[in-house]
Amino acid sequence: MGFLKKTGVALTATAVSCLWLNRQGELEQTLQSIKRDVSAIQERDPAAANMVEALTCYSGLHAIIMHRVAHQLHRQGLPVVPRIISQINRFVTGIEIHPAARIGEGFFIDHGAGVVVGETTEVGDNVTIYQGVTLGGTGKETGKRHPTLKNNVTIGAGAKVLGSVTVGENAKIGAGSIVIQNVPDNSTVVGNPGRPVRERGRKVGAADVDWTHLPDPVADAMQSLVRRVVEMENEFKAAFPEKREAIEKAQKEGERELDKVFDYYHGTGI
Repeated sequence: MGFLKKTGVALTATAVSCLWLNRQGELEQTLQSIKRDVSAIQERDPAAANMVEALTCYSGLHAIIMHRVAHQLHRQGLPVVPRIISQINRFVTGIEIHPAARIGEGFFIDHGAGVVVGETTEVGDNVTIYQGVTLGGTGKETGKRHPTLKNNVTIGAGAKVLGSVTVGENAKIGAGSIVIQNVPDNSTVVGNPGRPVRERGRKVGAADVDWTHLPDPVADAMQSLVRRVVEMENEFKAAFPEKREAIEKAQKEGERELDKVFDYYHGTGI
């Protein structure tokens, strides 16, 4: 199906659904939520020059509009139609959101491609997620089996939050992280599996993320170990002067190998 046909089907499905919601008295509430979603784009993305651009050029917004319509129909108990709208949504935007997922106001999906939001997911207000994010289940649970994101959460590109876990308010999840445990409020999570790192001294906000300077507990631990080894080598040199030459030779060889490790770790390659 061509893009224009897909878009036509999506618009038709959304229009018919809006008529149904208008009859049920739910349309005004849905429109208010959509208005807040548009404002979120303008607040958090400097590339959004104006409202017209936000409305026409953001697949994440198109996806959340169709989801909000499908979700209200799902709440009304209408069978099949909400799932059909969610599938049209996926075909048109590349974003799959189950109609039962509960999403708060000010939800911003940046870029959007490959985002998946599972059935029992709960999302608070002012949440931002980037492309490739999965809010999914582990395949082993029933009932509540998808994540709960509280207010002001930001999730980086390609991150996976799996299972019935809770991500606390103002938390950040670094790009590519895999989260399978609860995340405390006001913390940053990085790695696989994701490890929380406290941001002491200030409250972590949702929209001011500097992805190039996220904490790295593995690198910090390696550097701490290297410093301790150097201290011990110097102590050995002082304690055994007769072995000073051999220790210094071993130190130089070790430094060369460590340089290779750190160069590789910082992206130089082998």
